[in-house]
Amino acid sequence: MMNENMPKNSSEDEPSWFPSRAEGLPALDLSAAPPAAISPWDVALCVSGTIISCENAIVVALICCTPALRTPMFLLIASLATADLLAGLGLILHFVFLYCLRSQLVSLVTVGLLVASFSASVCSLLAITVDRYLSLYNALTYYSDRTVTRTYLMLILIWSVSISLGLLPVLGWNCVADPSTCGVVRPLTKNNLIILSVSFFMVFGMMLQLYMQICRIVWRHAHQIALQRHFLATSHYVTTSKGISTLALILGAFAVCWLPFAIYCLMGDQSYPTVYTYLTFLPAINNSMINPIIYAYRNQDIQKVLWTVCCTCFSSKLPFRSRSPSDV
Repeated sequence: MMNENMPKNSSEDEPSWFPSRAEGLPALDLSAAPPAAISPWDVALCVSGTIISCENAIVVALICCTPALRTPMFLLIASLATADLLAGLGLILHFVFLYCLRSQLVSLVTVGLLVASFSASVCSLLAITVDRYLSLYNALTYYSDRTVTRTYLMLILIWSVSISLGLLPVLGWNCVADPSTCGVVRPLTKNNLIILSVSFFMVFGMMLQLYMQICRIVWRHAHQIALQRHFLATSHYVTTSKGISTLALILGAFAVCWLPFAIYCLMGDQSYPTVYTYLTFLPAINNSMINPIIYAYRNQDIQKVLWTVCCTCFSSKLPFRSRSPSDV
């Protein structure tokens, strides 16, 4: 039991979404006075959100302002950047509202925004993986109207599901009224976090399976080219290893960032120390910081547009070669 004479700046008044390890805490009081001291964890979240927002805002602006980049592949990258941009803004809003404007409704809306944006980010990664696989599996028919239609359908599905998940805390599926149902991230319930974690593992499993298929296709194509052009075995090995290492980087970054938090949401509860939640959540949000580097800034077309903007020589009629998703 907690001591009644405990000072007011104890963990009972902890302002963060993340629960304290102390037992018997009352419901999260989101309308309480602002905390006297600023938590370094919240500062880290805000700084990460600012970097994420800046990185992805540039990607969204480049794709939206360049007609040559409005292909299905870049639309999916724009969806990913938009989701990560909203996630970064959500982290900034969390910090602002936490220390400036405390209200239950604002907290629920901010949490809903983060749930929707991170869900859209993960789903956009899956959609990009599907698009890459189809660009290799159906290379002859990839550049057709069917691909454009499929891309728009995937975007509608991604954002419909993500917005629905984000609305759940706002519409009442939260632990504000019943703190005993809270998970490791308040005001999300334990069941809500379990559903989100299981969904993540399903997405990760599908991405792993698709990238294994992509590796097989890349290896087969490289072997066929080597036979046709009579390349040496070393050339064949170098070409294939480069493609596989890129896929390993993409999947490895996604797993390292999200797996710890997803596992902790399944196994942890509100009695666990708050620091565990921060230590697993920070790598997860940093995936939104890595995404634009992997999927956007490494692309030659985006690099070309970015250079022209930096040199103040931007033109909307720059000549671009239509690139396949496997080049990204």
